[in-house]
Amino acid sequence: MRNVEHIGIAVKDFSQANALYFQLLGVEPYKTEFVPSENVNTSFFRVGGTKIELLEGTTEDSAINRYIQKRGEGIHHIAFEVEDIYKEMARLKQEGFTLLSDTPKKGADNKLVCFVHPRSANGVLIELTQEIY
Repeated sequence: MRNVEHIGIAVKDFSQANALYFQLLGVEPYKTEFVPSENVNTSFFRVGGTKIELLEGTTEDSAINRYIQKRGEGIHHIAFEVEDIYKEMARLKQEGFTLLSDTPKKGADNKLVCFVHPRSANGVLIELTQEIY
């Protein structure tokens, strides 16, 4: 794993959350995007070398809305950039981690993504990300 790529925050109201984070961070999101594979709207803020991703579910049964129903708004996941997502997935499986999919999916911000189940990581949802070239 190379570095923390971003921190994902689950929100109920996308426009309100974007306004709040603009006020908090003093910068506009550099990108907003709908991710069909996850039924979420996303926006990304960059502060120094850190990226914050806001996530709003677009359907009642989206993973983000289910998360908010159980735990409320807040930090949803930590994403780590990897050089080769397929090799990293194989390594983590071999180490005994439970992955939420057998193959990576196209995620936001031009990335391939795969998630590690929170049961495997002390209750934290971990996202692996690799730039799509």
